[in-house]
Amino acid sequence: MTRRTTALSAAVALAAALALTGCSSDGGRPELEVSGAYMPQPVMDMAGGFLTIRNTGDTADKLTSVTSPLSDDVTMHETKDQKMRQVKSFDIPANGELKLARGGNHLMFMELKEKPKQGEKVSVELHFEKADPITVELPVEAPNHNPQQH
Repeated sequence: MTRRTTALSAAVALAAALALTGCSSDGGRPELEVSGAYMPQPVMDMAGGFLTIRNTGDTADKLTSVTSPLSDDVTMHETKDQKMRQVKSFDIPANGELKLARGGNHLMFMELKEKPKQGEKVSVELHFEKADPITVELPVEAPNHNPQQH
């Protein structure tokens, strides 16, 4: 009878451990980190935004929208074959990154409420399909700033 109780206790402990493993908080969630964010100083009433979102998690995500006090109309654009078109989202692969850079995918801020100057910062909130929103401060750089040339 004791051997049976021990086996039953071990089975219950194993089942509990497996159930808890399935509920771990970091499993199945994207782990997002933003770097290299900037906005060239606008010369007209619109501006571009550039940044990299790195996903160290095992689950892919999507950047679904961007909001900012600078503009009520922040859109996402991809560039393919030297043509720009608006998209509804950008994929962020598991264990990969989404790079928004000059000449490629980027953010567009239309009808600016003000023109930020070099040295200032513009606040944006990135919204995702799965991850919680991330607030990022974009430093305003020179109009011709391009970190790929440095």
